[in-house]
Amino acid sequence: MAQQALRILKYAVCIAAGAALPFVAIGFATPEKPSGVTFNLLAEVYQTVKGNYVEPVTDQKLVEGSIKGMLANLDPHSSYMDATEYKEMKVQTTGEFGGLGMQVTMEDGAVKVISPIDDTPAAKAGIRPNDLIIVIDGDPVSDMTLSEAVDRLRGPVGTDVKLLVRRAQQNPFELKLTRADIKVDPIKSKLAGNDVAYLRITSFTERTSSGLEAAYKALSDKAGGKLVGVVLDLRNDPGGLLDQAVAVANDFIDSGTIVSIKGRKR
Repeated sequence: MAQQALRILKYAVCIAAGAALPFVAIGFATPEKPSGVTFNLLAEVYQTVKGNYVEPVTDQKLVEGSIKGMLANLDPHSSYMDATEYKEMKVQTTGEFGGLGMQVTMEDGAVKVISPIDDTPAAKAGIRPNDLIIVIDGDPVSDMTLSEAVDRLRGPVGTDVKLLVRRAQQNPFELKLTRADIKVDPIKSKLAGNDVAYLRITSFTERTSSGLEAAYKALSDKAGGKLVGVVLDLRNDPGGLLDQAVAVANDFIDSGTIVSIKGRKR
């Protein structure tokens, strides 16, 4: 349960390998003086690309690309978010946005579905985890960044979008979905029998911990205060905010460390 609960979104600012800190300001100690050869090489590549690439490239694009490459080369968990990506992550973790209702990432030139969100157009259309969206409204996803693809998937409520989807070994198939106003309730709950609480966490958003506690109380009241057990369902949960995952784990663990963060200096 702990391993599942502490999974995090693809969009996470992470400097210490294996830990995600979406809203923690990270301070940097004064770095050691870099090798002149190293920075000369970087400057040489920068100037070569700036002056000779087939199309003009902005300084911002080159600098941000360098930063992204630097962090991506460290480990699978370290990444850099620009302002647009950070805004997108905030939209996802508030649990309220317009579109189709699915958590996605980019993989091999396609939009990969991490998980469709319950009771949304994506879930109702039969979108499954690991489906690959390869064309959006006739345009190949391979020509887009993840941010551009997400922008294409979203749009005014009530408008349609056509997707070409590849699933496992099947031939690609087309789906037509209608965009909706997505307000995600991160908790689904019901009483199993007369005395067992079933609690499903669909994602770790800003409302997950409070929603879980409220759902448990409602089921306990319904059972007359005589709950004998809890089923906590985390299947297809794509992750989310680390502090919410810790808060949920804290509801079920009496003592001991839930998660710790370690860096080189501590």
